[in-house]
Amino acid sequence: MQNVLFDRLNSSDPICLLEKNGRAEYFHHFYASDESDHLYTNLLSSVSWSADEIKMFGKLITTTRKVAWVGDPDCRYTYSGMQKEPQVWTKELLHMKHQLERTTGHTYNSCLLNLYHNGDEGMGWHSDDEKELDATSPIASISLGARRKFAFRHKLDKKTVSVFLEHGSLLIMHPPIQEYWQHSLLKTKTVTSPRINLTFRKIITRL
Repeated sequence: MQNVLFDRLNSSDPICLLEKNGRAEYFHHFYASDESDHLYTNLLSSVSWSADEIKMFGKLITTTRKVAWVGDPDCRYTYSGMQKEPQVWTKELLHMKHQLERTTGHTYNSCLLNLYHNGDEGMGWHSDDEKELDATSPIASISLGARRKFAFRHKLDKKTVSVFLEHGSLLIMHPPIQEYWQHSLLKTKTVTSPRINLTFRKIITRL
């Protein structure tokens, strides 16, 4: 198993993290520091955060991290056995969505927000491959707050690629990444401050 770590990337140009079975682009400073600070503070109070509930081995588990699901009215989303009803877009989230649409050339109709209070909270290995997600559309991930280590792991050869996601950074996961790779937000005892992650997605809506 090969492990590749990207650390302290300072270029304004996107860095290509993956070389096969999909493409992941990392923008170290998509937002300037002051704008990142504003967005972080605003999101803490402008969306309705709640503990996440997931079904594992038939049991309902309440997570310590908080989540918010925002999107167009018909963008219901089911993961880990639980269906999410969307909150309405805030002014700041709509502005972020439009910026990302210009950057990626794709449209988004929803956003999943996760609030990690410290390094004790993370996300295990998984793929964003739920049936509601448009598999032809990239997922655009914004990080605000604490610097955290994020990793990809190939499903077949188990190669891992890691990067430290900085305050105001953007990670774009292009298809078919979710088919061939898993990803994880790694836990750590060294991080004591919060982080907000926003993943802008395209949901397939059905009438």
